[in-house]
Amino acid sequence: MSIASPESRIGARVRVQRVGSFLSNMVMPNIGAFIAWGLLTALFIEKGWITSLTGHLLGKGSWVAHIGGWGDYAHGGIVAPTITYLLPILIGYTGGKLVYDTRGAVVGAIATMGVIAGADVPMFLGAMIMGPFGGWVIKRLDALWDGKIRPGFEMLVNNFSAGIAGGILATGGFFGVGPLVSAFSRVASNVVNFLVDHGLLPLTSIFIEPAKVLFLNNAVNHGVLTPLGTTQAAQNGKSILFLLEANPGPGLGLLLAFWMFGKGMAKSSAPGAALIHFIGGIHEVYFPYVLMKPKLILATIAGGMTGVFINVVFHSGLRAPAAPGSIIAVFAQTATGSYLGVTLSVSCAAAVTFLVAALLLKTDRATGEADLGRATVAMEAMKGKRSIASTALLGASGGSGGAGDSTISTIVFACDAGMGSSAMGASVLRKKIRDAGRGDVTVVNRAIANLDDTYDVVVTHQDLADRARARTPSALHISVEDFMNSPRYDEIVTLLTHANGDGPAEEPEPVAAEPEPSVDVLPLRSIVLDGSAGTSADAITEAGELLLAAGAVDRSYLPSMHERERLTTTYMGNGLAIPHGTNEAKAGIRRAGLSLVRYAEPIDWNGKPVEFVIGIAGYGDEHRALLNRIAQVFIDKEQVERLHTARTAAEIKSVLDSRA
Repeated sequence: MSIASPESRIGARVRVQRVGSFLSNMVMPNIGAFIAWGLLTALFIEKGWITSLTGHLLGKGSWVAHIGGWGDYAHGGIVAPTITYLLPILIGYTGGKLVYDTRGAVVGAIATMGVIAGADVPMFLGAMIMGPFGGWVIKRLDALWDGKIRPGFEMLVNNFSAGIAGGILATGGFFGVGPLVSAFSRVASNVVNFLVDHGLLPLTSIFIEPAKVLFLNNAVNHGVLTPLGTTQAAQNGKSILFLLEANPGPGLGLLLAFWMFGKGMAKSSAPGAALIHFIGGIHEVYFPYVLMKPKLILATIAGGMTGVFINVVFHSGLRAPAAPGSIIAVFAQTATGSYLGVTLSVSCAAAVTFLVAALLLKTDRATGEADLGRATVAMEAMKGKRSIASTALLGASGGSGGAGDSTISTIVFACDAGMGSSAMGASVLRKKIRDAGRGDVTVVNRAIANLDDTYDVVVTHQDLADRARARTPSALHISVEDFMNSPRYDEIVTLLTHANGDGPAEEPEPVAAEPEPSVDVLPLRSIVLDGSAGTSADAITEAGELLLAAGAVDRSYLPSMHERERLTTTYMGNGLAIPHGTNEAKAGIRRAGLSLVRYAEPIDWNGKPVEFVIGIAGYGDEHRALLNRIAQVFIDKEQVERLHTARTAAEIKSVLDSRA
């Protein structure tokens, strides 16, 4: 199967796609708040649904005016504070968290407050700048004194550094960023008004419709249209910008054309795709149909331009973003007085797309059936991950879901050294796959340097994804952050069901037990019940010194454990970290060995709480059996609690030696 492109071919498209994905990750978790604001606006503003239905029965002194912030309550209410303060702060908080977890989120929110106070328009663009920047600043500051703070002063330094950094950033945002973004917003708003006044707004479909298929829409939609549209809606009660990308009409028309005039798998899968697209709001299901016959992009452009033109003529718009782009979400956010225009824009966009696509399909001179499966694989290559909706459709239609043989038989979990993180992650994933009855799938772990392009699926930590993709360009790449209980593991099991069928290709073979180590890789003297470290750096050193004392490693191995942590975190999830050396440092390992340190107070591990640190010196396969059992222990809350309450090193050892 062929999914991803080599790193050398990523190009500008994927870089823009990554920016769009980052912007989307700031906005999408907060869409619920945008919808809440849209509903509050629709119900309670002076020209909202309630006043429209009741006439003058509810006047300027009513409870509706009180909530909506008009009449006698012009300086109060919920609607205006929500868009002015709540939504930008949520975006800034989320942006900071993406960069540096909770500490980054807090500093990002403080910095965002500065640009809010320094601007005269809702500060969505400012929040998208200051939130991530605040997270980056505090991350860099923490790195400056990591491991240099005296024990007992960590909380004092952490709290004051976050407060001081946040205050400085808020001040800078108030005087600098806020006014600049306000000026940019006014210029962008003037550009939009110019396009509307001169009838040029429909031309945006020439860029937006191809951008959808290339997965560049997030950069446009969430980076520009949603912030500008929300500002416009706050001023006018609605915005046409929310409909430029979210209109489901073009996709519906295209899929109906394939249903009527398509061939083979494309024809049989089109009705289901239309339902998922139009009702479910998952627009990506129609992208493979365009990629299969690229000239059909002309149909979606024509439909998109038609929809925008009708919205311009009828002055229709939405009160808030429609996410996902379902017709249900679109009508839920439609402004009062815009229902006719929105309905016509969706209907006519679908009709025009249908007519143009039908003409192109009927006059197509290509012989034979186009490969929808190959087009789906191409779409997933551009997206960078598997499309569950598209794969399910192909499976339901009797297709393979990929080019040629798309069944998944080999999954590799890769990390830098292949001795710790990947071994435990592979163990957790292997158990999930085995429990799902998928005996036809093999899960192994490897160092990234030892990967070759023979695997169907490659799972890595998100920080190592680019390195793994460069070595295995033909595989499907899946990135995780939490090794012990990542939700991506369940997605992989679902993916196997769609790709390989409802049942295993063959009867599951008994899982061979890992070979027991010939030496005790975790002696009792390498288990410490009450660690003394106060920082992650000190904890790595403490675990490394235990490995050194046990004769498992040379002194040269210890610095590589810190180097490995700088490359990407060894935090596994569920309070566990497993520091180990880099792949290049394996020469410093004398034999396989583990060390374990338990901490009474959680250690801040790059923003994650860690109570158990297991140092690893991986040599051959002797440590893998115990690592597999440790992985099973740490996904079981009862077993983790036994580790917490253990009074002796022997009790700790007995829990880890027990088979899950």
